[in-house]
Amino acid sequence: MIDITFLKSFQLTEVINDDATSHSITLLGTLPAADGARESAIVIIQKTAFDANNLDLPAVLNTVQLLEHNDIYAWLVATLTPHESHPDVKINLIFPATATHIAKYSRQKLLVVRETPALFERIVRPYINAFPASRTEWVRNILSHEKEAHKILYEDPSDESGFLIMPDMKWDLRTSSALYLMALIRNPSIACLRDLRASHIPLLQNVRREAKRVAKERWDIPENGLRMFIHYQPSYYHFHIHIVNANFTGLAGQSVGQAHLLDDVISLLSLDSDIFAKMTLGYSLGERHALAAPMLAAQADIT
Repeated sequence: MIDITFLKSFQLTEVINDDATSHSITLLGTLPAADGARESAIVIIQKTAFDANNLDLPAVLNTVQLLEHNDIYAWLVATLTPHESHPDVKINLIFPATATHIAKYSRQKLLVVRETPALFERIVRPYINAFPASRTEWVRNILSHEKEAHKILYEDPSDESGFLIMPDMKWDLRTSSALYLMALIRNPSIACLRDLRASHIPLLQNVRREAKRVAKERWDIPENGLRMFIHYQPSYYHFHIHIVNANFTGLAGQSVGQAHLLDDVISLLSLDSDIFAKMTLGYSLGERHALAAPMLAAQADIT
């Protein structure tokens, strides 16, 4: 059981990332496994957003220290009074963490590569096919309702065109201005952006429509208040679509080259069914990504 006692048994190895923009820090360490041995664990700690609808300054301030005061300006640091209904931080745990997880969550230089259809078939497709099934076991658990069924916001159970919408693990489930949902697609033949064809347009349109409806009904977010996009390369190869509040701009995953807007994807597929199989795609990879070395070595082959 994952509780405070379990988390307090975490032994830190090193800090592998920190981000002042997202107010988060990523720790690598170990936790005890069921057999008593210790295995690698990644702990991501992120400060939660303020509740703008329930912020009573006199009530939340605990201690205050003045740093500087000049004319009409003052700078202070403070601690806030703990409140169970609004936790201070959100913690994500990956345990046991593989070498791939550690590489993904570690700070690393980004390298820009170009991927032709030929390089996709020679380098990327074999990488996708060799991707361990265990890495997407959590997705199958959700689709089969074995895990997190209570979080599902919408579901179409059909095998070919079905999908479900639920909160992404990166969202704190409270702050609508930082809304982050994901749509998991049921069709296992779609691994990534390159597999999309014009026949998938109705599926993509359904995701877009239902995401807008859910966001409006649950959080009163207007239909033009969402940004929906598809990652390439994705972090896992079970096709999914990211759905975020359009005003949530601090996400690294929205960078040019990685995030392909759902509206643009639908439009391109309507022009040419095979366009994503034909395009040369440019994107960035972390230097420790498994694709980085072979893709960098192959760049000389591109004219």
